[in-house]
Amino acid sequence: MSDRIAMDIRQLRYFVAIAEQGSFSRAASLLRIAQPALSMHVRNMETDLGTSLLFRSPRGVVPTEAGEILLRNARIILDQLATTEEEIRVHDNNPRGEVCLGLPGTISQILTVPLITAARARYPNIKLRIAEAMSGFVLGWLREARIDLGVLYRDAADSGIATVPVLEEELVFFGPATPRPGMEISMEISVEGEALDYGLIAALPLILPGEAHGLRELLERQALMAGFELNTAIDVDSYSNIKELVASGFGYSILPLNAIAREVAAGDLRSWTISRPALQRSVRLAHALERPMTNAVAAIEALTREVLRDLARTGRWVGATILPEEPG
Repeated sequence: MSDRIAMDIRQLRYFVAIAEQGSFSRAASLLRIAQPALSMHVRNMETDLGTSLLFRSPRGVVPTEAGEILLRNARIILDQLATTEEEIRVHDNNPRGEVCLGLPGTISQILTVPLITAARARYPNIKLRIAEAMSGFVLGWLREARIDLGVLYRDAADSGIATVPVLEEELVFFGPATPRPGMEISMEISVEGEALDYGLIAALPLILPGEAHGLRELLERQALMAGFELNTAIDVDSYSNIKELVASGFGYSILPLNAIAREVAAGDLRSWTISRPALQRSVRLAHALERPMTNAVAAIEALTREVLRDLARTGRWVGATILPEEPG
């Protein structure tokens, strides 16, 4: 027997067909292959195995004792292969497994419930777990492989992380409905809804997230590019606390429109758009390039993109616009 046996699935199928048909010609017709080529495959198998597999007679062919062993195991192998192929097809159509998605807190408030609802309805065999933190922590979790997917507010300066822009949300300037004495904005620019220059806003006492926060970094970067500094009076990472401090008259702030839409509608806060420059931030889906994406992860990634766009399209994410898909 040779040291190396080189049989493949095709040869096993050919051998089973010959044994079951009892004829090279009938097997060749069934397999739609030339009979000489079929005979050559059998000769190659017999050479590799060092024994005869078929007994040839005028009435046809039957397996030898060695051929019966091969036939029995070949059927098992082919059956297992067929079962595996079917499982893969079912898995592709009905993925299963656990997927962990990292979300910044402000996005989690908007996205978590509709996404879990959609995932339960469409992919009942996927367990979706949400991990919530500031955008910078979400990026760190991706790098450490602690989560499968993340939503970030900016592109990652990291060759190992791929990000795809999905939405863009507007940032707005806002203040208390009734400012404290001495905290009023000049009357000539105080009409609610009008656009205020970022340079004017930067000089006012601002209540902003801390320097480690992604929004603060964006605001600082835009101010630096425009040639001025922010007059930050209070650092607070919590959006709810920022809004409460602003409503109490301790200063002004800049947050996503969606974060203050309810308080503005209730008359607790006043808002202005920002100009020169207008401020927006992108919402991006991210995953680690070095980790293979399972069917379950790919399904949740596509569903997350779909739900994000639906939130913007239906107005449930106030101030968000859908970005065009990047060619891939």
